[in-house]
Amino acid sequence: MGSKISIVSPVSQTTRLIIRAVARTPEAEVIYLDTPGIHRPLFQMNREMVRLAREALHEVDLAVLLIEGPEGLGPGDTYTTRLLAEARPPAFLVINKIDAMRKADLLPLMKEASRLHPWEEIFPCSALTGDGCEELAAAIRKRLPVGGALFPEDFLTDLPTRLSLGEQIREQVLLRTREEIPHATAVLVDEIERNERGDYRVAATLFVDRESQKGILIGHQGEMLKAIGQAARLEMASYLEAPVHLSLWVKVKRRWRDDPTVLRLLGIAMRE
Repeated sequence: MGSKISIVSPVSQTTRLIIRAVARTPEAEVIYLDTPGIHRPLFQMNREMVRLAREALHEVDLAVLLIEGPEGLGPGDTYTTRLLAEARPPAFLVINKIDAMRKADLLPLMKEASRLHPWEEIFPCSALTGDGCEELAAAIRKRLPVGGALFPEDFLTDLPTRLSLGEQIREQVLLRTREEIPHATAVLVDEIERNERGDYRVAATLFVDRESQKGILIGHQGEMLKAIGQAARLEMASYLEAPVHLSLWVKVKRRWRDDPTVLRLLGIAMRE
C-alpha cells in the first residue's frame, strides 16, 4: 500500500478484523483483504474471526494463502486448503521467510504443497528482504478482472480511525508481553479530540480477563503501561500526522471475548 495499514507482531491471531486496503498502479486498482487467520476457536470472538475469514473466501477474485517456509505445512494449513477447495476461488500459495530456510528444503516443500491443492502459482518470497514480493504483486494484478475503479483516488483503507488507533495500542501490547496476555487483551478507544492547535487527545481502555493480567500490563510502578503508551503515541502521531496526547487505563472484564457488546465495539461483526 505504501503505508502501514495492519498491525504486525510475532504473536498468532494478531489480525482480528477483515481490513480492506487499496494498492494502485497506473494499470490497476488492487483491493487487498487482510483476514484473521484460520484457527481453532475457543471463544465467541475467535468463532467470529474464523467466520469472517471463511466468508471472505466467497467474495474474492483471488485467494492468497501465506505460510512460513521454515515451519513447513502444518495441520492448520491442510485444513485451510480444504476451505479453499469448498469456496473454490483461484488461489496462490506464498511461502514466506525463504531467507530463514535452507534452499535444499524449498523444492520439497513446494512439491508437498502441490499435492495438497491445485495452486494457480506458488511464490517463494521474503517479506523481510523483499525477494519475490514484486513478482507476487505483479501476478496478482494480472489475475484481476477488467473493469472500472471501485474506490476514489484518495481511498486507502476502510478501517475507521478509532479502530486503527486501538489496534496501534494493541500492537505494542503484543510486542511487549508474552504468554496469555496478548490474546486476553482488548483495546477500546473511548475518546478522540483535536484542539485548536491541531493536537490530538486520545483516551483508551485496555480490557483483560483477570486481575493478574492487569498487574502485568501496568507493570512495576506503571512502567509497562508507560512503555506501551509511549510507543503507541509515536505510531499514532505518524498515522494522524499531528502530535498526540495519549491516556491509558486498564480494566478487568471477565470473559470479554464472549461478550457481544464488547465484540461489536471492537468492530468484530456479530450475528443477531
